Amino acid sequence: MKYDIGTMVRARGREWVVQPESSEEFLMLKPLGGSETESTGIYVGTGGEKIESAAFDLPKSTSFSAASSARLLRDAAKLAIRSGAGPFRSLARLGVEPKPYQLVPLLMALRLDPVRLLIADDVGVGKTIEAALIARELIDRGEVQRVAVLCPPHLAEQWQAELRTKFGLDATLVLPTTVKRLERQCRTGQSIFDKFPNVIVSLDFVKSDRWRDEFLKKAPELVIVDEAHTCAEGTEGRSKRHQRYRLLEGLAARNDRHLILVTATPHSGKEDAFRSLLKLLNPEFAKLPPDMSGADNDQIRTQLARHLVQRKRADVRAYMDANTPFPERSDAETTYALHTEYAHLFDDVLNYARESVRDTGEAMNRQRIRWWAALGLLRAMASSPAAAAETLFNRASMADEQDAALIESTGHSLVYDPAEDETDALDTTPGAQTESEASENTRRLLAFAARAEALHGPKDAKLTKLRGIVQDMLGTGHQPIVFCRFIATAEYVAEALRGQLKGVEVRAVTGRLTPDEREGVIAELSAHTPRVLVATDCLSEGINLQRDFSAVIHYDLPWNPTRLEQREGRVDRYGQASPTVRVVTLSGSDNRIDRIILQVLVRKHRTIRGTLGMTVPAPDEVDSILDLVFQKVLLQERKDAIMSPLFELPEQADLDLRWQQAADREVRSRSRFAQNSIRIDDVAQELKATRAALGDTLAVQQFTLDTLKLAGVTVTEKQGRFQVERPALPELRDVFGQGMRVRFDDVQERGSVNLSRNAALTEQLASFVLGQALDDQDDSLAKRAGVIRTAGVTTQTTLLLLRHRFHLNGRKGNRTWQTLAEELDPVAFQGSPDHPVWLGEDAVRALFDLQPDSNLPPQVKQQRLDAVLQDFDTLRPFLATRALTRSESLLEAHTRVRGALRGLGATYALETPAEPDVIGLYIFVPQPAGVRS
Repeated sequence: MKYDIGTMVRARGREWVVQPESSEEFLMLKPLGGSETESTGIYVGTGGEKIESAAFDLPKSTSFSAASSARLLRDAAKLAIRSGAGPFRSLARLGVEPKPYQLVPLLMALRLDPVRLLIADDVGVGKTIEAALIARELIDRGEVQRVAVLCPPHLAEQWQAELRTKFGLDATLVLPTTVKRLERQCRTGQSIFDKFPNVIVSLDFVKSDRWRDEFLKKAPELVIVDEAHTCAEGTEGRSKRHQRYRLLEGLAARNDRHLILVTATPHSGKEDAFRSLLKLLNPEFAKLPPDMSGADNDQIRTQLARHLVQRKRADVRAYMDANTPFPERSDAETTYALHTEYAHLFDDVLNYARESVRDTGEAMNRQRIRWWAALGLLRAMASSPAAAAETLFNRASMADEQDAALIESTGHSLVYDPAEDETDALDTTPGAQTESEASENTRRLLAFAARAEALHGPKDAKLTKLRGIVQDMLGTGHQPIVFCRFIATAEYVAEALRGQLKGVEVRAVTGRLTPDEREGVIAELSAHTPRVLVATDCLSEGINLQRDFSAVIHYDLPWNPTRLEQREGRVDRYGQASPTVRVVTLSGSDNRIDRIILQVLVRKHRTIRGTLGMTVPAPDEVDSILDLVFQKVLLQERKDAIMSPLFELPEQADLDLRWQQAADREVRSRSRFAQNSIRIDDVAQELKATRAALGDTLAVQQFTLDTLKLAGVTVTEKQGRFQVERPALPELRDVFGQGMRVRFDDVQERGSVNLSRNAALTEQLASFVLGQALDDQDDSLAKRAGVIRTAGVTTQTTLLLLRHRFHLNGRKGNRTWQTLAEELDPVAFQGSPDHPVWLGEDAVRALFDLQPDSNLPPQVKQQRLDAVLQDFDTLRPFLATRALTRSESLLEAHTRVRGALRGLGATYALETPAEPDVIGLYIFVPQPAGVRS
């Protein structure tokens, strides 16, 4: 027998609801009143289990409870729904409650077919949530069946965790380290991308000749590209970018593929790179005029605005009066002066570096090897005596290399901070030795190394300064991350702080650890307070740390200003518990290298960010400018000549000008293409409909606290934290264990569980209360019936809690599909069932807040309920009409947000297979005059 989705059946001694994934021989069932975790599959084909149809009974007149039942049961039934009938299909299934501003990209996407969207919101605003929300919505609408995320490899595991925990999507990692194992799971001739429906793929892995064509043939209908700016094709012609862009061009060539590009820096001051991304959204954008300003180009900008959302934190902080608690950032610079012995060593090393880079008539390759070795040595000297010693002991990795291009790329990666699109962060120390072990220069370097090792501890003024900064931060309640450039420095600093800071847990995370090991160290460290994390730039991307840390110390200045933002962005983001994030930048007052970086890069970066409220990456010329500046340092003979001309270098002025021009272009770009295709009224309309259908965090707080109060559980509140003591009921202990600290806001706080509308614990608690009521247990916290005498009504008023189940049928081209939509619908009437006067929505909502003013004898309550139940058949025509009205409203909402009424993409039709279930029935009778409460 075939069972339609949404129908009730009885099997294994209980009632179930048939789910959309069912077939004629295999039913996917969710228990009536149960959670999705209790869903199961039952084989009903030949020889399978016996299944029989079931009906939803009306409430019993013999089982009733107090007035609080109506509201408690309403909230439980609403919060237990996971196939919501609001305008968005996905919001009831998420493990996160999106902020109103995060619905804007979703609305924009649903008005496009195919979805071609560039999400370019600021760092820490939640672009991952916005992109994944679109994917989840299209899946739940039945329009998409498979999803791929293309991202840098160090972000793959974070994407996997986000999709699994917040969006209920299991995705397979396709990386160089996993591909052989995945291939073994495939049949002969089967592609990995056929075998696994949802994948997270290393962008640099799949762009290769070996995999690109296969991915283009088998790629899912929806592809999300993270850090999309690293794929933009500009005039620099980098081979990696070129390959990435060719891959994205191939994906975009299929005109029905959904493509979502995600980046915080789409423009980056490079007009050609920005336009290359726009062409992926719409081929027509290749014809955009060079200047898109002016009234003549209004239509062009309007068309672009449909595909581009780009907002700063200030734009979303109070969007629709919903406060998003981004922290304030407190920036400070502080300096130290080198110990006398360290200063002497620095001068001696600098003199050696000058000698090594002078033109001695050697071949160009040898000159460049010496150049990179000298720069690397100076950078290590500025970092720590540990990094300096290790560099002095080590042979330069390119010392014997003959290939000029490889010498440059290796030197650049080891010395500078590579661009994120070129390689992962390197934190190994460079080598200084370029000659044989027996050479005089090598003996000098080894002697320097011995001197550097003797500078550990008290003679390291930088380390002493750091200790004071850390102690100050810990004293003000901040938990800091100390960022270093080299592994040797990080391990040295961590060991020193462990010995100096009593009672403080200090751990180091560097490139020596795998991504899993890094997360393990952080999890262990986060259990301690106070705590200090010392890390290299292997942690500047990929792991969000706002829950556990609230301060950043730049122990080593990055030579790429983008690293500043990446480091600080680990803690300065949405969900940070501290209202203020502290940032301290440490530099040497008499350290020539630090002075150059501070003046040329760091302060300019901070000035632009402070002025514009956003980050603008440094121009591509920054490395060549630094080369010129360092040449100035290394080729000057006198110390005073090294310091004074530094800030008069013409090339630096040129860099400042180019950087400011890039910032100006970014401002103009944002003003021209600011998201204006979705009005606030559009979001407000859909948000109101969603909250009406599903409830929100405020409803969760009230429901949770009401449930615990009725169950006799002690709850205490302090500064937004609710401590739930050990429940007596075993079922509630399944939810709250032996006790739990919970929050109902956005603050991510170690030791607290955030209960949003979509949290697993919320569904578990709601399903428990609803299941108890539907099973009609004697000790149910909520009953399906009640009679309340109150002064809040003047005539008998009956409240019905209805649950509708609709079939939402979708069609796109030749493909059709069906999904289940559920809705809780309270209605009420005055008078008797045979002559009802139905109330408006506001009057119905007011009934839930009425309190009893006096009691009625149990037999009177039963008589009142019996009288309504006996005449209930007279209400059925209204209920059928109500179901039809609600289905029409639901269909209108779905076609409105998807744009189907304008002939775009998928179209929808709705079936109302049966009259609604009556979850609850509550009668309110007037308080007689003269009767005392």
